[in-house]
Amino acid sequence: MLALVTGAAGFIGSHLVDRLLADGHEVIGVDDLSSGSNVRPDVELWRMDVADPELVERAARRRPEVICHLAAQVSVRASVADPLADARVNVLGTANVLEAARAAGGRKVVFASSCAVYGVPDALPVPPDAELRPASPYAASKVSGEVYARMYGALHGIDHTTLTLANVYGPRQTPEGEAGVISIFTDALLAGRPTKVYGDGSQTRDYVYVLDVVDAFARAAGERGGGRRLNVGTGVQTTDRELHALVAEATGAPDEPEFAPPRLGDLPAMAVDPRETREVLGWEPATGLREGLAETVAWARERRARAREGG
Repeated sequence: MLALVTGAAGFIGSHLVDRLLADGHEVIGVDDLSSGSNVRPDVELWRMDVADPELVERAARRRPEVICHLAAQVSVRASVADPLADARVNVLGTANVLEAARAAGGRKVVFASSCAVYGVPDALPVPPDAELRPASPYAASKVSGEVYARMYGALHGIDHTTLTLANVYGPRQTPEGEAGVISIFTDALLAGRPTKVYGDGSQTRDYVYVLDVVDAFARAAGERGGGRRLNVGTGVQTTDRELHALVAEATGAPDEPEFAPPRLGDLPAMAVDPRETREVLGWEPATGLREGLAETVAWARERRARAREGG
């Protein structure tokens, strides 16, 4: 199978490229390298913006069977500050990817969505058929992407699966930019810098390991899950305070965070129900949080060592 991965140099996308190659597939990567830097020299890389019309022309020539679409503007705060820029990447970019799939005669698009689409849910963990309540331009753009994917399926016969991701963490997630809290805690604790927990530490999230996430993408790239929205998470809530203690344990650092006022707009709690994903794709999270944190901290230590050596 020839697969095209957008966001191929990013945190999740680069792991997905590795997985697809390991499974014996040919892979083309698309990335503008504005935030990701995980580039494999043995993979064909199209360095371009995901909204570039040239993507459609190139896809028509190379004819990928499946497109896994992970390229996105991922910052909620940036989307609020500049909703037009967010829409250009996440709405126009997704429409461009779907048009590329149509031009290529592609079989399927696997679309990376976010649990942010659920907003403040009525119950936890959130089932995949819950009402969508986007509370930011970023979340609205992800809802729009799913609507576009369904429309292209009805109009052009292109299959799709939407994977709604919980909070993904693991190696290659750096603490810069709109990073996950695990990478931020890990980097600060390894460096001996202060860490900060917002509010009273009771806010919860569902943390899912990146290799488990790419396993869901690899499975969804096959014949299963067509036309479905499927949750990719553990269904388990971990509080910010519990998480800090676990990361401190993994790094061997003191568990002494500072507490700051809650941030406006932060959801009080989130976890997604993955049971339907298990039934449809045969997928389930295989990596416990302690195990995943150990792998993440080991990678972060190596990254710091390379930086000190200038490599």
